[in-house]
Amino acid sequence: MMKTPNGIFITIEGVEGVGKSTNIEAVNEYLLEKEVEFIITREPGGTILAEKMRDLLLQINADEELSELSELLLIFAARAQHLEQLIRPALTEGKWVICDRFTDATYAYQGAGRALDRNKIAQLETLVQGDLRPDITIILDLDPEAGLQRAQGRGALDRIEREKLEFFIRVRSAYIEIAIAEPDRCLVIDASQDIDTVKTNLLIALDQKLETLLGDD
Repeated sequence: MMKTPNGIFITIEGVEGVGKSTNIEAVNEYLLEKEVEFIITREPGGTILAEKMRDLLLQINADEELSELSELLLIFAARAQHLEQLIRPALTEGKWVICDRFTDATYAYQGAGRALDRNKIAQLETLVQGDLRPDITIILDLDPEAGLQRAQGRGALDRIEREKLEFFIRVRSAYIEIAIAEPDRCLVIDASQDIDTVKTNLLIALDQKLETLLGDD
């Protein structure tokens, strides 16, 4: 696999319970075999301050409900810190960045799920990111009802995971719309299959996408 002056930015997306952690580990093993220098991070989070903002976003607060606009602004504040402190420096150094969720999640969860104005999200995206966008986005697709059942099996649910099924149906639809609109960037992987099949399909699709993006040695 050829080297590039700047790193490759890969994001992993999907509703609750799609198996992001398991499949990120598969990507980790794949890149180790390719001898690629990379980091794995997540959103919201990735830095000390951004992780504190993540806690604010996900914790259940009985005293004061987080407003939808505050949620959106907190997400982009965490993203700005994440980009400044971790993602941009890594890419500039030629490292690849694998990120568990990024701005597509904001369009899906806050845009479609919360019905916030997409134009406002786009304005914040431009303000915070400039022209930086993921090179490849892997969307793990799963029926939200099945995903929530998996999530519930992991233990206590956070503030977002406790949303109603209809919320996650809108989120999933938004992800599919993103994939249709940007087929050159997005890979949609059926996450309803067994773990080994999902992993195999993901790595085959990723390998093909990288070959197109970078070319062979």
